[in-house]
Amino acid sequence: MIKVENLCKRYDDFSVLENVSTEIHKGDVVSIIGPSGCGKSTFMRCLNLLEQPTSGRILIEGQDILDKKADVNKLRLKMGMVFQSFNLFSHLMIIENIMLGPVNLLKKSRQEAYDEGMKLLDMVGLAHKALNYPDELSGGQKQRVAIARTLAMHPDIVLFDEPTSALDPTMVSEVLAVIRKLASQGMTMMIVTHEMNFAKNVSNRVFYMDEKGIYEDGTPQQIFENPQKEKTKQFIYKIRTCNYTIEDKKFDLYAFNAEVENFLKNQLFDEKRINKVLLVCEELIYNCIFKGFGDKSVPVEFTLQYSQQKDETEITFAGELINGSLIDKADAMSMDIVRKSVNKISGDDNKLTVSL
Repeated sequence: MIKVENLCKRYDDFSVLENVSTEIHKGDVVSIIGPSGCGKSTFMRCLNLLEQPTSGRILIEGQDILDKKADVNKLRLKMGMVFQSFNLFSHLMIIENIMLGPVNLLKKSRQEAYDEGMKLLDMVGLAHKALNYPDELSGGQKQRVAIARTLAMHPDIVLFDEPTSALDPTMVSEVLAVIRKLASQGMTMMIVTHEMNFAKNVSNRVFYMDEKGIYEDGTPQQIFENPQKEKTKQFIYKIRTCNYTIEDKKFDLYAFNAEVENFLKNQLFDEKRINKVLLVCEELIYNCIFKGFGDKSVPVEFTLQYSQQKDETEITFAGELINGSLIDKADAMSMDIVRKSVNKISGDDNKLTVSL
């Protein structure tokens, strides 16, 4: 239904999207996730030219909407959009908001538009609010009306730009329930969302956006349970990282401990857990790594990662002389302390990793 080729979007010298290419097929439900500011909404808005792409091609059912000869308004009718804000006309009743597009753009009779509008309101559970005004509705109800209004135009695909971000948490579920219903009916949809569980359950594809494009594309199972790329892992597992370069054996242990301790406190570790991590780090540094290096002074890159999602901590030492044999050369008593404190320890070429 939609084919995107080398899409770019720049604002003066600032680039938001670079060479984005993908295809959306009929029946796809694509959730778009990623950190704030990564271009999710910009990408979505480029698809129906609410944002004018700098370059590239967007083909809707084979027609390039960026072609100067393209009938953009006609192509836009194939694509409905639901925004963060509801954009309802406050001076019109709910049913009138829904009838407006079909009457003025699709040239339907008011009776036909009314009948279809009432069916759509019934579908989203708001037929009893047809004669109310938008200000008389809750945020969740307004968003459900906005969805019904979009469906009244009979789009082939619906774009949702963070449809729950402006809602109170108590109202989110009612909007997501309507989107789930549309997905079960085979509606083609693209959804920019921060609701990870919803994206996992309702989608058949997930785009993780980063580095000015679609960083990783896969099924919900692939993206949420087995992401392949590093930034995807950090986002999905809510990984926080502390890095430190140990230059040589004379490095400042007090400064190192202070940085690690401060990082762990920010992750709400209690004192017992902090001391455990510091103990493991110290034993590995002095009785494994430096002992294995002998008199050589080679920088070692220390990385401490904590996954909020898994509640797991991983410590990694990486460097030119790091290898699995360092574990065997380490002080036996020291390694016994480490093994009793960690879940797993492994050594490869240029890397030593322990998991707590």
